[in-house]
Amino acid sequence: MRGRRTALDTGDWPPRVVMRRAGGLRTLEAALIRNGLGPVAGVDEAGRGCCAGPLVVAACLLAPKAYDSLADLDDSKRLTEATRERLFPVIQRRALAWQVIVIPAWEIDAIGIHVANIEGMRRAVAGLDIQPGYVLTDGFRVPGIPVPSLPVIGGDATAACIAAASILAKVTRDRIMVDLDRKLPGYGFAAHKGYNTTEHIEALRRLGPTAEHRRSWRNVRELGGDADTSASDGPRVAPDPVHAR
Repeated sequence: MRGRRTALDTGDWPPRVVMRRAGGLRTLEAALIRNGLGPVAGVDEAGRGCCAGPLVVAACLLAPKAYDSLADLDDSKRLTEATRERLFPVIQRRALAWQVIVIPAWEIDAIGIHVANIEGMRRAVAGLDIQPGYVLTDGFRVPGIPVPSLPVIGGDATAACIAAASILAKVTRDRIMVDLDRKLPGYGFAAHKGYNTTEHIEALRRLGPTAEHRRSWRNVRELGGDADTSASDGPRVAPDPVHAR
């Protein structure tokens, strides 16, 4: 009896997966798994557009039975803070594997935000305890991942594994920014999370940038009166280590 042939067996690469209707966030992952490409990991980041704080990247590989307890799973930006906090430990418990990578401001300044984003995604996938058969990334291609991968535009609202990764990244980063608000008062980090809000810009004018600010961002550099893109001056606070499974 002949076994089931997959895209890897036939050399048909990349595979042409058949999408079934009414699959919700599971549709893309289910199609890949049917083609022998599972398990499927999702990767997403939080803090790319901020001028302060780290970039946080997460990878998540969900167990098939996890979906019943994650009915509210969606793009983290669409969820309330309370919903994200509620789902965060559920994702950690129900995932087959997950990993969170924190890239500090000084490293972003040293290599650039896009390279930092790609490097963070590579590290997150490499840090998974279970190697995925396929990786879905949110928005753009990530070269250097050692397994087949696919960029998905709006992936955090399309694939459950990316949505789960987006929540892991967002909640982790928000907690870091709340902690920075306690350690570096006056900037309002707990409120704006490092984004370029009016409150944040006014605080930068009044207090100047810290080492948690990204000097490679023009507004930070100009308000700091410094053309140097390094973040060696000012107070720096190291975030608590992020654990993974």
